Amino acid sequence: RWTSRSARGRELPFNGDLAPGQVDFRGPLSSAAIGHVFVLSEGVAWDIPHRAPLRLTLHIAESDQAFERQIDAYRRTLALWLLGLGVALLAMQQMLLRWSLSPLSRVRQELRRVQRGEASALSSDYPRELSGLTRGLNTIIQSERETLERQRHTLSDLAHSLKTPLAVIRARFESDAEDAPPPPVCHDVLEQVRRMDGIVAYQLSRAAAKGRQTFAAPVSVAAHAEALVQGLEKVHAARRILCEFDIDSDARFFGPEGDLLELLGNLTENAFKWARSRVLLSVHRLQEATALREGLEIIVEDDGPGIPPGRVDRLLQRGVRGDERVQGHGIGLAIVVDLVHAYRAELNVDRSEALGGARFRLRFPPIR
Repeated sequence: RWTSRSARGRELPFNGDLAPGQVDFRGPLSSAAIGHVFVLSEGVAWDIPHRAPLRLTLHIAESDQAFERQIDAYRRTLALWLLGLGVALLAMQQMLLRWSLSPLSRVRQELRRVQRGEASALSSDYPRELSGLTRGLNTIIQSERETLERQRHTLSDLAHSLKTPLAVIRARFESDAEDAPPPPVCHDVLEQVRRMDGIVAYQLSRAAAKGRQTFAAPVSVAAHAEALVQGLEKVHAARRILCEFDIDSDARFFGPEGDLLELLGNLTENAFKWARSRVLLSVHRLQEATALREGLEIIVEDDGPGIPPGRVDRLLQRGVRGDERVQGHGIGLAIVVDLVHAYRAELNVDRSEALGGARFRLRFPPIR
């Protein structure tokens, strides 16, 4: 029996003798000398001239440490390749998703531009799968505009059709009253005609106010406010009322210009009517990082007697006719209240801390 130097003095788990050509591989086997080993055994026949073949069994043993190192190296290499492949697949998937969903992202961006009033409709340059959607959205946008315009014209036509007969009846009664004292019934009829004439005037003003539109171009506030106040100062020049401004130069109202003029005009006219000497008009932007469209805050204050707290609720009550509201606050504020509800805005009335009179705070929240 011959053993190599590395195997001398060590108990290794070798098999017995094997027949020539027989091969046996076992492992890992426990060995007290070097731990776990793999053993390869093979039987051979060595031909010797003029003698019978010499039968030998070769045993080769190797520690499993080298095997484990190779396995660890293979696992590390495989993990690195799989990680790289996974990152590449994720990047490719992200690119494909971004490319395939880019038309939807463009639809969202164009919708935001339409909501901000920077565009009137969505473009038509979209894939076949989205062309039906964009055409439908454009149809909805156009339908909303046409519906609002049609309702406004209908209300205006109805009010105008009633205004002329009422004016004729009122003129006839007033003319007869100048010639001779009218009977009590004529006085009552004339009073009701005057009330109906006021209601028609109120409805005409409502017709001029278009109301909230989802897709509306922005209107600059500063220039319109200055022109309105200059006109009111001329009307009330004899009373020497001073109007002060605190308006953000880039403040914008998202709606028709007529609605902005109705809101500013009625609030400032009401303030001029009740002010003793001073009116303060403040307009500020309401910004939020996540908002699709910025908001707006309009505050009108005067140094007049103010509005009693007990009458504020009735003043802001919707659906009450102008002649049934607080005395002195009629059709103008009725239009303001209707527009506030149409735009889903907020209107608060309290006492001005700066001037001591009434303070009207109108707030249009940002659209998210």
